[in-house]
Amino acid sequence: MKLPFAITLDPGSSRHNHTGSWRTQRPIYVDRLPPCNATCPAGENIQAWLYHAETGDYRAAWETLVADNPLPAIMGRACYHTCESACNRARLDEAVGIHAVERFLGDLAIREGWPLPAPAPASGKRVLVVGAGPSGLSAAYHLARLGHEVVVRDAMPRAGGMMRYGIPRYRLPREVVDAEIARIAAMGVRFELGERVGDLPGAMAAGGFAACFAAIGAHLAKRVDIPAPDATRILDAIGLLRQVEQGEDAPLLGRRVVVYGGGNTALDVARTARRMGAADAVIVYRRTQAQMPAHEEELREALEEGVEMRWLSTVKEMGAGDITIEKMRLDEAGKPVPTGEHETIAGDMLVLALGQAVDLTPLREVPGVAFTPDGTVAVGDDLMTGHPGLFCGGDMVPAERTITVAVGHGKKAARHIDAWLRGATHQPTPEPAPATFERLNPWYYSDAERVVQPQLELARRQGTFEEVHGGLDESNALFEARRCMSCGNCFECDNCFGVCPDNAVVKLGPGRRFRIDLDFCKGCGLCAKECPCGAIDMIAEEI
Repeated sequence: MKLPFAITLDPGSSRHNHTGSWRTQRPIYVDRLPPCNATCPAGENIQAWLYHAETGDYRAAWETLVADNPLPAIMGRACYHTCESACNRARLDEAVGIHAVERFLGDLAIREGWPLPAPAPASGKRVLVVGAGPSGLSAAYHLARLGHEVVVRDAMPRAGGMMRYGIPRYRLPREVVDAEIARIAAMGVRFELGERVGDLPGAMAAGGFAACFAAIGAHLAKRVDIPAPDATRILDAIGLLRQVEQGEDAPLLGRRVVVYGGGNTALDVARTARRMGAADAVIVYRRTQAQMPAHEEELREALEEGVEMRWLSTVKEMGAGDITIEKMRLDEAGKPVPTGEHETIAGDMLVLALGQAVDLTPLREVPGVAFTPDGTVAVGDDLMTGHPGLFCGGDMVPAERTITVAVGHGKKAARHIDAWLRGATHQPTPEPAPATFERLNPWYYSDAERVVQPQLELARRQGTFEEVHGGLDESNALFEARRCMSCGNCFECDNCFGVCPDNAVVKLGPGRRFRIDLDFCKGCGLCAKECPCGAIDMIAEEI
């Protein structure tokens, strides 16, 4: 019997004859942007450092992480991890606990004493950074890495900005803040604390600074006039938190504390009041829970600790030992309007947590600087103001006021300042196409429940400022890192190599991925179909 075709093998090989002429399409390896990276305001390459963490190379993971963000132990605690909200793994079971692994790496680096990367050779340029909060620290770090001499000035006695003076210790221990700032100082960044800068151009000229990055935090509390027989019993939230942090004689809050506001600061104050001995801490908020700007996790923990909520209510007047509130309702547009119904609740102290503003006095008289209607500084895409060489970021510019956003501003400003000092323009690298869940092959990923961080028992959270959330140990951090699906980027799983029927996939060695031998690939697309992370595209063959 005669076979209709013949198969010829190369001597010493199992390969078939060339099949390239059969193709109508060919596979190519691609790199796509994972959603975690895309949504990180600090611009971290999250997937890259998770890759190193899941191999157990924690030093490499940390070094990859701090290439973008010098504050990982802080960020792993205080960031609201938008990356996890976008994580493709949540479509399969639960999002990867990215912030928990980041915290593990940051804490490990502190324990091991890992130094930040050495700066580039000195550029001979001096840069002034005004504000030692997250944005200023980030800018100082990145500018120092680029070889510039950096001086950071801040009006407060210690560096950290709102991380130190606005976030309570039970959320962010101060030894962690101190350790990460100390690493930046060890790079040669000079801190001049307790020095308020009133004249920015004058300070730049006097110090020989070629550029300045201003990142003054929102330390001014917004207030409303509330009738009260004793004005000393109405405090602002930021002032109270600052007093507690500085160890000053904090005011006696009394047994019943009422907080007026609905943001994270309002929750921080109420929880702090409970820790300072208040029997009752009540938050009065004029909108509904769904409209509350505070994060859900913060609200849940506050309720666990006994904080009470009064939704759709507004404070009208404070008496000798009580507070009058008015009930609100939502109109057709969803806005709160008064009902005329009043109620009296017990209250020894009223704390206003109605938002914060930035003191823009140092920039008011600077030529070329413009301001937005919402009380921030107008800047270009490069974060430079209308005054040459003066850049602004963090709370000072229109943006969400979070640590992560501030750190991202600092890095962005540093790159644009560096280019400006060199007489050039910084051109960001174009982002690749997104790595969507639809491109993944989740069949290859086994179910793996997210690791839960330990939490301080409720009884110890009532009268202590001990940290509420604990960190992961090495085994848990390793497990959590391995839940990453490497969306859109090859992680050398060998699937394409194993499923190719024509042996057309060639291994290039560890860390070098693969290539397609087009002499043997017939374009069947099996490699693309079976790629777990969607890192192979099929493109039309040119004829």
